[in-house]
Amino acid sequence: MTRPMERPLARRTLLAGAAATGAGAVWAGAGQAAAAAGGPVAGEGSGRAVTDAGGPLVGRAAVAAEAARVGPALIGLRRDLHRHPEAPGQERRTAAVVARELRAAGLTVTTGLGGHGVVGVLRGSRPGRTVAYRADTDAVPPASVVGTGSAPAHVCGHDVHTAVGVGVARVLARLRHRLSGTAVFVFQPAEETLSGARALLGTGVLERLGVEEIHALHCGPFPVGRFAVLPGYGMPGQDRVELTISGPDAADAARRLAADVAALATVALPRTPADLERLVEDAQIPDGPLARFVALQAVAREAGVSVSYRCWPQERYVEVREGIRRAAAPYAGASVRFPAEPFPALVCPEHDTRLLARHLRRTLGRSAVVELHAAFPPFSGEDFALYLNRMPGTYTFLGVRTPGACVTTSYPHYPDFSPDERAIGLGVRAMAGWIAERTHGGQHLPR
Repeated sequence: MTRPMERPLARRTLLAGAAATGAGAVWAGAGQAAAAAGGPVAGEGSGRAVTDAGGPLVGRAAVAAEAARVGPALIGLRRDLHRHPEAPGQERRTAAVVARELRAAGLTVTTGLGGHGVVGVLRGSRPGRTVAYRADTDAVPPASVVGTGSAPAHVCGHDVHTAVGVGVARVLARLRHRLSGTAVFVFQPAEETLSGARALLGTGVLERLGVEEIHALHCGPFPVGRFAVLPGYGMPGQDRVELTISGPDAADAARRLAADVAALATVALPRTPADLERLVEDAQIPDGPLARFVALQAVAREAGVSVSYRCWPQERYVEVREGIRRAAAPYAGASVRFPAEPFPALVCPEHDTRLLARHLRRTLGRSAVVELHAAFPPFSGEDFALYLNRMPGTYTFLGVRTPGACVTTSYPHYPDFSPDERAIGLGVRAMAGWIAERTHGGQHLPR
């Protein structure tokens, strides 16, 4: 996830927050130790396996048992990756660790894809479909930490994503004798710079493997035990504009132009934890204040203005670009330059997402799913958009907020980001079952 368009928080306020409400019920009867290892969750259901004429296939009970077995090791893996963050394009050690783990699980592994990308292939014992799971591996560069940092840091949860991806591979490898089709595990570098997906896709590896659909999780500021789905929504893209002004009063004119462009924004950037709390709540309101938005920063620098903005839906790029041109027109000698086409938004297909939500409720209980009615609140980008532009799939938020913790401890790119590690086991259980269901067949996702 690329950097949110927030400024540093003026203070760090501990909030119990509505976002933590109900998390205790998720673990009822299981105990926190079992939850951390991916143990049983209240409301799971019967654990019955999907079956065909050949006998039982991968079932929820088997997945839960294997997830519990590998849970402690995955937490150890996440902590190791957390201690060794690597900036986008520099993920050498991370790639080596991932490749070692996948080979140890019996997967066929290819490295060096699109930079330091790793792809592992697990073929089941029965015929079926080819389905991919993607995890991003890079850390956040210092300039992209809210308030700026001094070194790369895993403050976006990619260490959690990688641990979950390895865990899903290990669980399904243990259940290979019941697995239909082929599961492909994509560990992608350089997501933070929105360059890794394009580079990895450019290798053609997914086409060569015949991947039919792809899925992913991302850490989010929702209670541990919850998954946030976004049917028809997702993550906004990004656009940048450079404005220049000539003349003796260019610096003063640039400041005025920056203010005129900033007026195009429809939503204020968050400054406090309370602002973030409100955004998370607003995103859950149908037709709410974030169903359509423009989030924009305009910074005057000498005789120019640098503009970065995100909007939803992405069709509004045309409207916003025209608004910026109109704002610049009255300024003598002003020029407007768009360095590139807008980066596309990630849009979660509604049908695909509702199928996943049904699976999550069956697996973890009805209270495990919260539905968002807006793009992720609200100003981050994600290059998983490029995968979904090519094939069906899903993208879902994994709740990592510890009950009672400040929202910034679970909101990506904040310096105190500290995800609840119990989410790793839950992510493994959810995605291992989902990938097994998709490789078996089930209801095909429409292209």
